Amino acid sequence: MTAARDAAYFDQWYADMAASPTRDAIVASTLGLPPELGFASALPWPGLAEITSALRLPPDGLLLDIGCGRGGYGIEVAHRAGARLVGMDFSAVALAHAESISARRLPAGRAEFRLGTLVEAGLPPAVADGLMCVDAVQFAEPPLAGLLEFRRLLRSGGRLAVTSWEAVDPADERVSARIHAMNLRRDLPQAGFVDVEVREMPEWRAAERALWEAALAAPDADPAVRSLQVEGRRSLDTFDSLRRVLATATAP
Repeated sequence: MTAARDAAYFDQWYADMAASPTRDAIVASTLGLPPELGFASALPWPGLAEITSALRLPPDGLLLDIGCGRGGYGIEVAHRAGARLVGMDFSAVALAHAESISARRLPAGRAEFRLGTLVEAGLPPAVADGLMCVDAVQFAEPPLAGLLEFRRLLRSGGRLAVTSWEAVDPADERVSARIHAMNLRRDLPQAGFVDVEVREMPEWRAAERALWEAALAAPDADPAVRSLQVEGRRSLDTFDSLRRVLATATAP
């Protein structure tokens, strides 16, 4: 698909979420995510403490949330750290949601949301004290291109936190080409990062399984729930083929 078609697809995906209390209830019960923060990915609530700690943001530092979606993860990290926030996504619908959520959660003037991509943020170099990317870097083609852009955006000493999935077995043909391209332990040093740590997060993976199982047990109520069910069936069919990872690193 072209980038424009991808954006249109996600615009509709996010629009469907906005009117789905059933989906919100499934996400809250399995991932522990408050519905009012508009979360759209599979990172559970405890993961936000891990990311906030890993970023080590200075007081009033600038946090970039790349591929922010509806913005809830970055908004919560900025709230906890007392940071300023710039969120970026290629879905205008998602960014509109993020602006509304931020207005209720962060002080005025502390956050902005703008159109951009994983490989072309449209920001000057070395602007950020910290950068987070939750469950999106695999959409960069290739992922290394996204990591190179992240390095460009970070100041010396700035910290990076990336969550994603990687193949358990590189030879497993059930794994998509997009995930087969993911190797953060290899690519982060190649992108210029140091202090690289890639950790498997089995508790996050267990919460994700609970999410998919709850979705499949729910009534076929609305487009957002149906979308969650489609993703759940696909994920559970090959669940043992992926591992959940959190990667952290420093810009030298």
